[in-house]
Amino acid sequence: MVGLDVKAGSRSAITLGALAVVFVASAAWGWSRVAQPFPEKVEAAPCTDTLIPKGDDLAPPQVMVTVLNGGGANGLATKTMDQLMAHGFAQGETGNAPDTGGPVAAQVWSDDPDSPATMLLASYLGDDVDVVDQPSGYPGVTIVVGKRFRGVVQGNPTVTARQDSYVCTPPLSSGPTDQG
Repeated sequence: MVGLDVKAGSRSAITLGALAVVFVASAAWGWSRVAQPFPEKVEAAPCTDTLIPKGDDLAPPQVMVTVLNGGGANGLATKTMDQLMAHGFAQGETGNAPDTGGPVAAQVWSDDPDSPATMLLASYLGDDVDVVDQPSGYPGVTIVVGKRFRGVVQGNPTVTARQDSYVCTPPLSSGPTDQG
């Protein structure tokens, strides 16, 4: 009988033991990764604050609009949104406005009344429009239309920024050439 090599047997046992430890550690790490819950879905912002430098033009496709019904006929906000979208504005939200304090034709609610987005949108709302220094909490520029609102009119194709301004632009909007 040929003699057993004790050293070779010991090396094999040690190697198998080390491989078993590595396998168990890898399996435990893999299981901990698989058993973790998926991360929460992050809602994308409806629009992005984009710097419009002084002297640059702003066009309707760069402006997201929210339309609120301030006491007009049912569906007035949706009808107005459809008309604004036909002129190239990006769709924000529609809904009912909180109490506006009486009948209104149209109001533009903005925390920056001199913003080029505010001025551009106001040009599409006719002569009886008030710009109100009031943030709305809705995406983009918010307008409130009421009983006296006569509908969207042909406004300015672009407005030139008089100062550096931030505008809440819809995703994938970059400039006035985005008009379609």
